[in-house]
Amino acid sequence: MPASSELDALCSPRAASHRAGAHWLDNLTGGLLEDAHRQGLGLVEFCERFDAVDLWVDPDPNSQLQLIWLLDYLRPYADLTSRLAVLQTDQGVGEQRPTELAAWQSRLAPIRGHHLETASDAWTAWRASTPESWFNLLTRDLRALPQLRNSVVALLEELPSRGSGLGATEMRMLELPSAGQVHPYDLFPGHEKPNRRRTFGYWETGALLDGLAHCPVPAISGLDEGPFDLDMHEDPDRHQRYKRSRLALTGLGQAIVAGSGDFSDYNPIHRWWGGTELTNDRLWRWDAGSRTLIAL
Repeated sequence: MPASSELDALCSPRAASHRAGAHWLDNLTGGLLEDAHRQGLGLVEFCERFDAVDLWVDPDPNSQLQLIWLLDYLRPYADLTSRLAVLQTDQGVGEQRPTELAAWQSRLAPIRGHHLETASDAWTAWRASTPESWFNLLTRDLRALPQLRNSVVALLEELPSRGSGLGATEMRMLELPSAGQVHPYDLFPGHEKPNRRRTFGYWETGALLDGLAHCPVPAISGLDEGPFDLDMHEDPDRHQRYKRSRLALTGLGQAIVAGSGDFSDYNPIHRWWGGTELTNDRLWRWDAGSRTLIAL
């Protein structure tokens, strides 16, 4: 997780020391934002110019994390939070027609204290050094943020599983080559694609595939390029080699899919899950069958 100071700086009034890409305005253009750009307004200062601020939030876990972080960040500004309303949908906002979006306007709900409290508690739990507080959210009443419970479960499923040492998205990526999906982008989630898991975005998914293919004992063979970064995308030849790669399961990959192999027995683990640092010696796991958290 970024440090709290880094997140605060992202939304603060722009200072001369802000590096490119480190301010909330850097990737936004047009209309009223042009004046905000010139003045280097912080997010709070910008929102305070309006009588009402509506938050339209997709149901996927990343959008829900952004929502709880944003509400936690804005919570101290009572005058601003009194102007907030939120629309929480079970479908992606960008996938809807304009006429449908107009009808949704009536479903906006004013932000109240229970929204802010739930968001702050969830954000604190996500930033914790162990997954226990996040897991304990399942015992809480989360109805103030109706899509949050599904996201809590989806993110727990991305912890290393009890049997395989891999998260749910990684496991789905291993299952697909056996079903005839042999090119890298066949394994990525997307609309009308066989991988329906939307927990991770484009760049995170590419990094997960790198981790399965470019490691001491790979679970997937045939990935001809990497790492999955901007340099590779900006080199047409490398990117074409990546897209043309023909993937197959290795012996370890076959064993994992069959339920008899554990990725962490053969490869080093070092990644972050929220504020939790996962290593081979500190590998929190998730048992999907019993929906229990396991500390190993």
